[in-house]
This record gives sequence, structure tokens and C-alpha cells, in this order.
Amino acid sequence: MITLLAVPSRSVVERNILSYRRIWVIIVSGFFEPVFYLFGLGVGLGELVGAVEVNGVAVDYAVFVAPGLVASSAMNGAIFDSTFNFFYKLKHAKTFDAMLATPLRLGDIVVGEIGWSMVRGSLYAGAFLLVTVALGLVQSWWAILAFPASLLIGLGFSAVGIAITSYMRSWHDFEYVQLVLAALFLASTTFYALDVYPDWAHPLVQLTPLYHGVSLVRSLMLGSPSFSDLGHVGYLVGMTLLGAWAAKRRLSSLLQS
Repeated sequence: MITLLAVPSRSVVERNILSYRRIWVIIVSGFFEPVFYLFGLGVGLGELVGAVEVNGVAVDYAVFVAPGLVASSAMNGAIFDSTFNFFYKLKHAKTFDAMLATPLRLGDIVVGEIGWSMVRGSLYAGAFLLVTVALGLVQSWWAILAFPASLLIGLGFSAVGIAITSYMRSWHDFEYVQLVLAALFLASTTFYALDVYPDWAHPLVQLTPLYHGVSLVRSLMLGSPSFSDLGHVGYLVGMTLLGAWAAKRRLSSLLQS
């Protein structure tokens, strides 16, 4: 993943990797949350819920929940670094001011930070995907494409996270980030099918970015890909491009003024 980046942007990613070499346990710890949700809700609650119908096919509740947790793992990993850590580097450590004193350009920094956040999100999603395979919760070989899909989810949330963080004034503003993340996690069909929601809520749910990530990963892991998945991909690609453009524009006014 890192080698796909241009050399200047790759150096930004490598800098982040080196900064975590002594505190790698922080990254590893983020893997366990979706596992707890899987066993607590997917397996435990699944014994009470029973089978869930998806596209006319009945699947175990744990099988239904697992793709949603893969997608949310990619989101959480990407968001953590593109918000909290990015804010610290921007406002307190002045890391980007120092980078701009080198041959690095602003675009290199933005792409590098988005790339690193995506890497962290993909680590969480990839590790959790392996857990679902080990537990027999994957229904099709199409699930191989669930990992590239998680990369796309991480890219989208990384870009938007950086753009939003550039407008943050203090640590108190991150309470709103936590609120939005909780709402996305619970209301993006992660645990319930769209049909469960009231009719008036369907358009609202379908506007959320995590819904598109969950729907894309779920269709792949359940072995039921369709042309509608291209719409989910388009949404996430557009989200990435818009977020990267907004982030570069905002940081240009903050760091190069």
C-alpha cells in the first residue's frame, strides 16, 4: 500500500511508522473493540435473534454483523489518526511547519497523512477480516475484495477527517467527532438491515458514508455483489477526492499564509 504512494508522500507515511515503533501497542489495541462487539452482539445476541434475511437469503446474525464491523474498523482506524493525532501535529507539535521547511510540498503532506490514516484503518479491517474467516463467517470468495473495499473506506474517512480537523479550534471540538462516529456506527446498517428503520429514515441512512462502506463489504462477504456496489464505490471515491481537495485548500491557508 505504501509503495503505491509517490516518494515524497511515502516519506510522510514512513515518518508516522517510525513515530509508533515504541508505542505499537496503541495501534494493536484498536483491533480488539470490533472483536468484542462480534462476540457480544453478533454471537451472543445472535443466539436470540436467529437468522436474518439478506437479499432473500437467510444468514446467521453473526454473519450479517461481521461485514459491518469490518467496515467500521476501517473507519475507526482511519478517523483516529486523521483527527486526534493530526490535530496534535497541526496545532501543538507544529510537525507540518517543520515538514514544509524541507523539500516536501503541501500536497505531499496531505497525501502522506491520508495514506498513513488509511494504512492504520486497513490494518484493523484486515486483521478483523482474518478473524471472520477463522470463525467461518465468510460466505464467498468474493470476500477477497472486502480488503480493497476497506482501503477505500479508510481513504474516504481519512480525507474527510483531515479536512474537518483543520477547522477544529480545541480538543473540546472532538466531542462532536465522537458523537458523529457513534451515530454512524449505530445507524449505518451495521447491526440492523435497512428495512428495520422507519421509511422516513431510509434516505438519511443512505446518505451516511459508513452505510455505503458497510453495504459494499457486506455484499462481497455474503457473495452477492451487484451493480449497486458501483454506486457505493463512486460515493467513497467522491468522498475521498472532495475531502482531499478541502484538506489541501484549508491547510494552504493555515500553513502557507
